[in-house]
Amino acid sequence: MVTRTTVAALATCAALLAATGCSSSFGDAKEPEQDKNGKQELTVLIATSGDAETQAVKTAAAAYAKESGNTVTVSIAKDMNQQLAQSFAGHKPPDVFYVNSDQFANYAKGGSLYPYGDQISDASDFSEQLRTSFTYDGKLVCLPKDTSTLGLVVNSDLWKKAGLTAKDYPKSWQELRNVADKLTGDGVTGLVTSDEYQRLGVFMKQAGGWLTDADQKKMTAATPENAEGLGFVQSLLKSGSMKYAKQVDTSWGGEALGKGKAAMTIEGNWLDGGMKLDYPDVKYDVVPLPAGPAGQSTLAFSNCWGVAAESAHRAASVDLVKYLSSADQQLAFADAFGVMPSRTSALKTYAEREPRAKAWVDGSAYAQGPVTIAGFDKVLSQFNTDLQSLRTADPKKILADLQRNGEQAIAKGN
Repeated sequence: MVTRTTVAALATCAALLAATGCSSSFGDAKEPEQDKNGKQELTVLIATSGDAETQAVKTAAAAYAKESGNTVTVSIAKDMNQQLAQSFAGHKPPDVFYVNSDQFANYAKGGSLYPYGDQISDASDFSEQLRTSFTYDGKLVCLPKDTSTLGLVVNSDLWKKAGLTAKDYPKSWQELRNVADKLTGDGVTGLVTSDEYQRLGVFMKQAGGWLTDADQKKMTAATPENAEGLGFVQSLLKSGSMKYAKQVDTSWGGEALGKGKAAMTIEGNWLDGGMKLDYPDVKYDVVPLPAGPAGQSTLAFSNCWGVAAESAHRAASVDLVKYLSSADQQLAFADAFGVMPSRTSALKTYAEREPRAKAWVDGSAYAQGPVTIAGFDKVLSQFNTDLQSLRTADPKKILADLQRNGEQAIAKGN
């Protein structure tokens, strides 16, 4: 599941960045540290979704170590943002690490990331949208390790119990409203999802709006289109046919679906891993999100494989990243814990192997990528806080605040 922004960790990161600059510039270089046999000892820090992901990364790292002769130690972060900020401030960062899209611009602006994109001969195998998400000052800084999109996930048994068939899968907002109403009752809510823009933002995009322009140079939050998108969500919340996950005593949409408290949820392909582990007997189908007034849309998410600018093993680290981001290894990760490959070639193979993931895979063609502006993570954190009260708040006021906060971030970040 996509990691949510932790305000305290971000504040720590910001303070450390301001106090120390966090790292040397991109151009600095160090002599590589080697063991007595001339091999290098690499450290990798990841934020894992669970045991399956942890084991998969450790297995891949061990395979690379056997092939290269280098040593690779994989550690699991308890708080990724905070631990990275502290390691950058102490000038002892891990060599390779996960970088979430909401933190990417902060680290890139601070000089903490080594931009190795020009060393990847087949970088074009990653979609333009994904490459853009991890480009800073015109440079592809790091490779997307995987990709995820959102789809409408339906509890098959509850769907049939309500007398619905595959012909009733909603293709428009009105159809979504109709089936959500029909599915609500007897302790079941038609649609349950998280109270954050990482889910609700799809309705803004489907209405023809978004947070910024395509170049991320101008805020476009306070528009009639965005107000229409949030207004539609508000109408569902007021009717009771849609609830936030915490309102049904669950932590996310997958849990609500698995416990039979939600007939539908909006989630990404990471849901597969969670359902297999926690609710293996629950049957569900994944279909495209219904189209809004401006057409069909979904949101895309990714992390990248970051290499520390201060790493003493930058060449070896890039070599490790090449191994971890190869098509074969991405497909192995997909099999292990449900992520979709970020390579276009591997994604095609994945779609053939996983027909149930078709809606998620197809969504990659029309997905909206994240906003990657330095300091924008704090803007989104406040936006998410405001969205928690969307049922009773004024959508236009929420968007006006987002517009103002975003303009301030853009002024500082670009």
